[in-house]
Amino acid sequence: MTHTKNENLEDIIRALGTELCKRSALLAAAESCTGGLISHEATNVSGSSGWFAGGVVAYANHVKQQVLGVPETVLTTHGAVSRETVLAMAQGARRLLGAQAALAVSGIAGPDGGTPEKPVGTVWMAWALGEAMHSALWRFSGTRLEIKHQTARVALEGMLNMVRKAGG
Repeated sequence: MTHTKNENLEDIIRALGTELCKRSALLAAAESCTGGLISHEATNVSGSSGWFAGGVVAYANHVKQQVLGVPETVLTTHGAVSRETVLAMAQGARRLLGAQAALAVSGIAGPDGGTPEKPVGTVWMAWALGEAMHSALWRFSGTRLEIKHQTARVALEGMLNMVRKAGG
């Protein structure tokens, strides 16, 4: 996955929208640590109503469970910042919002909340397209806002890469 700071985020979002429109696909977002930033950035681009279904800010665990359908056992066994949680969040967002594609993020933006196992900057991401699911662990650095922005950018780039690789 590329991560080039020089690329304009709006260009990435426009490219993602073009790819989704080619497939008549809608995107859903399930956001925890970004607090709606991904949805905000997507909807800043004119024409996003043609490909962006919506987003869920599932900051609290009970929202992850009750709205997105993340099993309580996943949260208690693996934690909110885990591969298992973001995969379940992506599936839940796709189902809830009637989308063919979804991305999900959950992490520790800081400056508090980190542990030796999951330090500040730890972010799990998941992407779903059709039956395909992918996830990745990232470790970002910077201020809380910088970590949120890095997360949003990488999540959108990851979705774009997944859609492009799916082809047709």
